[in-house]
Amino acid sequence: MNRLVRVLGWTLAVALVVLPVVAVLKGWVGQDQWPLTRLRATGEFQRVDAAQLRETLLPYARQGFFAVRLEDAQADVARLPWVESAEVRKRWPDVLEVKVVEHRPFARWGDGRLLSEQGRLFPADGVEVPDGLPVLRGPDARLSEVVRFYNSTRGVFAPLGLAVHEVQLDARGSWSVALRNGTRVVVGRSGADQRLARFVRVLPQLTAQRVAPLLRADLRYTNGFSLTWAPEDGNASPTQSQGQS
Repeated sequence: MNRLVRVLGWTLAVALVVLPVVAVLKGWVGQDQWPLTRLRATGEFQRVDAAQLRETLLPYARQGFFAVRLEDAQADVARLPWVESAEVRKRWPDVLEVKVVEHRPFARWGDGRLLSEQGRLFPADGVEVPDGLPVLRGPDARLSEVVRFYNSTRGVFAPLGLAVHEVQLDARGSWSVALRNGTRVVVGRSGADQRLARFVRVLPQLTAQRVAPLLRADLRYTNGFSLTWAPEDGNASPTQSQGQS
């Protein structure tokens, strides 16, 4: 008799432990008894849409404290425009908390993506792209090279008061640069930094001798470069000249 009582006691104790676990797993203990009624968003972000963030998390909050699937909620938030990373947690008794890190745009990458300051590519579709971003083009596998060359080129032209608008590395490995004043500089493949430095050294003298703007500079020569100038008054077509480095 005593043995039967002990067995029944252990059975009841196990049931009291197992049943709540099963209830939580099946969602029985969820929104009715422990609803998540507050959403807390943290992080410094300016471009993530607060309404869109709330709409994304609302279905998960409705699942209740014990039934909410944080991994799924986190993945959905991370897919929102401008979100670089997201972390979703729950705080007892009724708080769903999300920490958002926003992309900070550094440049356009090609025609359909943006490059963040952290070196990550993300889609430009559906986002309001800030004005004035430089345009970088090249194979994804050589992204770091393109960024390095852009930073180097920007530093070379800055003392002349010239801003770099675009840097491109084409499929053949040839570099070209477009300035915001409309000048395009074809740099070439080998010795790109050295070619560009030589050209910039003589650029002030070249432009001082001309009234018309410089349209194009081709630096793919051993000891010089070819220049194309905008039409001067009375001329119907651009003019070309040769320069020595």
